Amino acid sequence: MELNSRLYNLFAEKGKKVKVELLSLGLGYTAVTTSDGGIGISYTYFDRKTSCSLVRNYYDYEGKPALELLEKIKGTDPIQRSMALSLINALNYKKTLLLPEDPKNEILFEEFNVHEGIKVAMVGYFRPIVKILEERKVPLEILDDFHGLGRKELFYKKLGNWADVLFLTSTSILNNTTEEILRNVNENVKTVMLGPSTPMVGDAFEHLPIHMLGGIVPIEKEKVLQAVRHGIGTRFIHKYSKKAYLLFNN
Repeated sequence: MELNSRLYNLFAEKGKKVKVELLSLGLGYTAVTTSDGGIGISYTYFDRKTSCSLVRNYYDYEGKPALELLEKIKGTDPIQRSMALSLINALNYKKTLLLPEDPKNEILFEEFNVHEGIKVAMVGYFRPIVKILEERKVPLEILDDFHGLGRKELFYKKLGNWADVLFLTSTSILNNTTEEILRNVNENVKTVMLGPSTPMVGDAFEHLPIHMLGGIVPIEKEKVLQAVRHGIGTRFIHKYSKKAYLLFNN
């Protein structure tokens, strides 16, 4: 997957110089802090729990060079990828802090002219956005395995001949489906990648038809870490973070 290689290459040099300080694998989200003051989170991705351990071949990354954990973004284990994506967001933390905010999704909806008549496809169920779309009477198709919504084959067809805008969950990075999904969009579809896991680094997505990234930046670090440890969801993490966005010129 080219996206995995790009993410690795963009942070490999920094990963040699920075150490993993703390790794917290929560039920909802995973958090990583780094020796340079960074913090990043990612969705903890697993299908089902079949034993008392979610981690195969346990290794303690804390105190080790970040490069060792970064390499897992090139693997296939979704738990390891969750940890690696959290690390990437931590390594990118200082740059992400400088990005502009969109706390109420106003930029998101204005930039892509989302109103009645615009057809929206959504991978992942973003409840607050779904509510707004329904209020605006926007036609909506959703694909979300966890919620049992949509059929992949039919959804992909709609990406090619129906949708105007695609809201794509950054969880697709964790299960390695981002590039597969985007191969099915037609050239006129405007795509936004959203979610707390989103790596806010434009260079990683240059090869893909993505027009905007929307993620979060933890501000009250201890509160965010506590939320991760306690298995609390996105709504609470947002309270202690800022919603950042990055627009592309394509």
